[in-house]
Amino acid sequence: MKRLGLTLVAAICLTATTFAAGNQPTTAKWEGNINVSKLGRYLKLSSVQSEEVTNICDYFSEQMSKAATAKKDKDAKLYNAVYGNLKLMRKTLTDEQYAKYAALMNITLMNKGIELNK
Repeated sequence: MKRLGLTLVAAICLTATTFAAGNQPTTAKWEGNINVSKLGRYLKLSSVQSEEVTNICDYFSEQMSKAATAKKDKDAKLYNAVYGNLKLMRKTLTDEQYAKYAALMNITLMNKGIELNK
């Protein structure tokens, strides 16, 4: 009876860890794709800003793809992609819009398991 109980507990633990492992965030799942139309509505972008943000997001997607497939210096490329994006957005957005964008980017990176603490 004791063996049966321990076997049952082990099976439940194994099942729980299997499901939990599938829900862990990884950087391989996110390549930097941003829904620009939703972002534009959220930030209330003007038409000129919208065009600039679209170009910046396309560039960011390219940089994140390169960082995700890099064999060496992956962390440095990821860091440069994110901070390059923030720098370009800083020039395009107003202070209020940029604060919202930076908070949104921070939450997104945290949800994807990407840490840029250097």
